[in-house]
Amino acid sequence: MTHDEKDCRFMRRALQLAVLGKGHVEPNPMVGCVIVRDSQVVGEGWHRYFGGPHAEVEALAAAGETARGSDAYVTLEPCCHHGKTSPCTLALIEAQVARVVIGCRDVDPQVSGGGVRALDVSGLKVVESVLAHEAADLIAPFEKLVTQKQPWVIAKWAMTLDGKLASHAGNSQWISNSASREVVHRLRGRVDAVLVGRGTITSDDPLLTARPPGPRTAVRVVLDSNASLSPSSKIAQSVNQAPVLLAVSEQSSVDRRKRLTRLGIEVLVLPGQSLQTRMSALLDELGRRQMTNLLVEGGGVVFGTLHDMQALDEVHAFVATKIIGGESASSVIAGAGIANMGNAIELRDSTVEVLGGDVYIQGRVQTS
Repeated sequence: MTHDEKDCRFMRRALQLAVLGKGHVEPNPMVGCVIVRDSQVVGEGWHRYFGGPHAEVEALAAAGETARGSDAYVTLEPCCHHGKTSPCTLALIEAQVARVVIGCRDVDPQVSGGGVRALDVSGLKVVESVLAHEAADLIAPFEKLVTQKQPWVIAKWAMTLDGKLASHAGNSQWISNSASREVVHRLRGRVDAVLVGRGTITSDDPLLTARPPGPRTAVRVVLDSNASLSPSSKIAQSVNQAPVLLAVSEQSSVDRRKRLTRLGIEVLVLPGQSLQTRMSALLDELGRRQMTNLLVEGGGVVFGTLHDMQALDEVHAFVATKIIGGESASSVIAGAGIANMGNAIELRDSTVEVLGGDVYIQGRVQTS
């Protein structure tokens, strides 16, 4: 085994550990760490929850005295500033590790490059960019929140084989099967917010909660320009189960806003005449609230708006082997769309899985 192969093997293990923090650590990034001495793993750790010990601290604690002279594999550049915890660079230096292997640099201005410099100045050998693509993918939602001040936008839909979200009469329960719905509940349980348009509430009357609950309780966001959400809807009647944020326009009725506020719903008035402008303002506000992941569940107008804004980051599509037809039946993506196939969104690193007959396709939006 060459030196590079060994580094990749242990970094791959660190990445596996990092993923265990998904849904628990946000708005922090997922991070994993492996301590290796004489080609043997002597300590492992990952960032388990927001505000808790970082991956390096956990791995060093597991390694104990054997960390001295070891190699530390960390998926993300170790932090070098005091926050909720002490700097991980200091922990590595005090443990007297000999070498630190890093997946990718931190995009946080408080850290970026500073962690590497702190280690280097202290005499530790630093190796960077081992499995850098995989490490960067792991923190992509964190990076977007830090650099663009908006959440990572995950689109999820269930459609028929002929690309319909619902029948011409608006019926969509159930397009997907129970196995697909289980996956959706797991998605809901790890995100900060779930977004739908008011039309989805009217046609499906969903709860939009994770069942069983996941590590996070998502805020249920309804894009409802006219504040016309029915007080008798399931989402309005279940504010004690999970928060509800109603995003309305400045032109909406003040009386309707007050009526919904009295139910315990937070009403957010968004500026702008167009849906795109208000959507952009909503994403900015969710980012201001440090929401890292936003799951969008429809409908076609909401998906179309985000598509036209080029704001989609990830797609989870469930295709049922059913055909319903209908010229007026809702399609997945409304909005203006594209004129040239060369401009179509493409997914990268996509996977395809069969779930009890449904075809589950997921991937990230390819960016230039």
